[in-house]
Amino acid sequence: MPSSDSLILDAVRIALDGRSLLALDLAVAPGEIVTVMGPSGVGKSTLLDYVAGFLPTAFSASGAVRLGELELTALPAEARHVGLLFQDPLLFPHLSVAGNLAFGMRAGGNRRERRRRIDAALDEVGLGGYAERDPATLSGGQKARVALLRVLLSRPRAMLLDEPFSKLDATRRDELRRLVFAQVRERRLPTLMVTHDAADAQAAGGRVIELDLPSDAG
Repeated sequence: MPSSDSLILDAVRIALDGRSLLALDLAVAPGEIVTVMGPSGVGKSTLLDYVAGFLPTAFSASGAVRLGELELTALPAEARHVGLLFQDPLLFPHLSVAGNLAFGMRAGGNRRERRRRIDAALDEVGLGGYAERDPATLSGGQKARVALLRVLLSRPRAMLLDEPFSKLDATRRDELRRLVFAQVRERRLPTLMVTHDAADAQAAGGRVIELDLPSDAG
């Protein structure tokens, strides 16, 4: 029986131009990391788009996405409270580090409290004192940590990871994996990760779902 905080994909089917890409039934428990792997074109990132509410109109989809009893499928992306971490940090170049983090936070609370949360989050990931830094001055690993904090400060109820470690060197990749996985487990966020890297799946330590190209592909 899935937990009341599980991420549930109920009979999800995604197709492109009438051709089925994937069919999936899945329940991801709080704090669990489920890895989705498979060749390019199989629909891994498209699956995350559907869960997050960003599915391009070229695709057709059916099936329900729920967080516990809350039906997400008909909700706009901003109402789903699902965090999405990409392979590129996608930081706003015209905002400071603190500005980027504040952008992800839900409305409400006074400015001092919001800044306190931002400073505490930066301290937690070893970026204390970086609040006023220009994102252009950060290393790749530092940008990735800021991107993670921006998602976490939005207080998501589930996490989607779309190859978030793929552009880092081996050392930074290992550091960020440990940080991301520790954070989602600590916050008990059901997490769905898409990757081509078996080392990501091994580090996550959870279930691995292998998607295959349809037999009529190509």
